[in-house]
Amino acid sequence: MKQRAYVNIIRRYGQILVASCDADLLGKTLNHGKIKFEICPEFYGDSLLELEEVIKIIKKATIANLIGSNIVERAIKEGLVHPEAILLISGIPHAQIMRY
Repeated sequence: MKQRAYVNIIRRYGQILVASCDADLLGKTLNHGKIKFEICPEFYGDSLLELEEVIKIIKKATIANLIGSNIVERAIKEGLVHPEAILLISGIPHAQIMRY
């Protein structure tokens, strides 16, 4: 079975923001000390796509917000995220990409 992730594309002011999370994380809340990280559908989207399609979308983004082992590991493999730039929130990898 192919891995999938939720994705949301937001276009504003000439920027393309892509938010994506692993399929099993949408709607969950991660607690890490005083941090409460909500993986809400309004931000991370309601489109469930295979990781290959999500990566194609991320490659066109100027800003990306990724959470989940599958999507972050794939972004690292594709050279989109440096492994040392990963933040763990309750053990779940989170990465951000910014291109200008």
